[in-house]
Amino acid sequence: MTEMPTPRGRLTPHRPLNDLTWLRVGGPADWLFQPADLADLQDFLAALDPAVPVFPMGVGSNLIVRDGGIRAVVIRLGRGFNGIAIDGNRVTAGVAALDAHVAKRAAAAGVDLTFLRTIPGSIGGAVRMNAGCYGSYTADVFISARAVTRAGELVTLTSDDLNFRYRQTDLPEGWVLVDATFEGASGDPAMLEARMADQLAKRDATQPTKDRSAGSTFRNPAGFSSTGRADDTHELKAWKVIDDAGMRGARRGGAQMSEKHSNFLINTGDATAADLEGLGEDVRKRVYDSSGITLEWEIMRVGETTPAG
Repeated sequence: MTEMPTPRGRLTPHRPLNDLTWLRVGGPADWLFQPADLADLQDFLAALDPAVPVFPMGVGSNLIVRDGGIRAVVIRLGRGFNGIAIDGNRVTAGVAALDAHVAKRAAAAGVDLTFLRTIPGSIGGAVRMNAGCYGSYTADVFISARAVTRAGELVTLTSDDLNFRYRQTDLPEGWVLVDATFEGASGDPAMLEARMADQLAKRDATQPTKDRSAGSTFRNPAGFSSTGRADDTHELKAWKVIDDAGMRGARRGGAQMSEKHSNFLINTGDATAADLEGLGEDVRKRVYDSSGITLEWEIMRVGETTPAG
């Protein structure tokens, strides 16, 4: 067994991950590392055997961890990585800061990052996946981010480095984002607050926000430019092709495609990761058979299907 560094933060072997994901499924990580601070993260990665895989994990809002768990060191940033600082129209947030909190703090300061208000998850995931809604994307407001490399070096990343695309970036494998800076337009705080309240009401009316889900399951199948901005003249909606394939409400074990919004995969109470991923694959096959469209997963799926022997 590889000898592990001794950090100041918490390093836990064989840590189950099911309670750390919104879908509440998944086996254990070989190790879960929760750094005490930035220096602790840098020192740990610098000392870690380069052959040991690293998987940075946010709040698990867009993630299925398979039932066999993850053969890696899972790094989860918490306190010390969730600060929010505002300087004029620029907002710098730690990657553990929740998207909703950043939107609210920015709005109170008269900075428009309102599109983040209804996006589940944290800032690290928003940058990594170029999160967006209501026609706005992280790439639109992004200035820079800082990340720790596998060698423990702290580097600054620009938009060119990340190469933002629809729900994708080019963050190198094993690098750990620590914070990001955004610049939003000026706005009246009361108007920004009202806009967010309207967005929340629309979301709650159309999405299964009270169910155990991981947000949108599949990417919209077409109609996006390389920057991630929608082209409404060609856009197809994933929920529509799922409906047309007759898969709204479809089930496998404890997993179900939501009756309220058919692009939401939910754990009805006792689903396994295999149930959830299997139902997603059922949907992809049925959609392809009925329309010739290949849906791409938006939810990240990681780990092994069966426990390590």
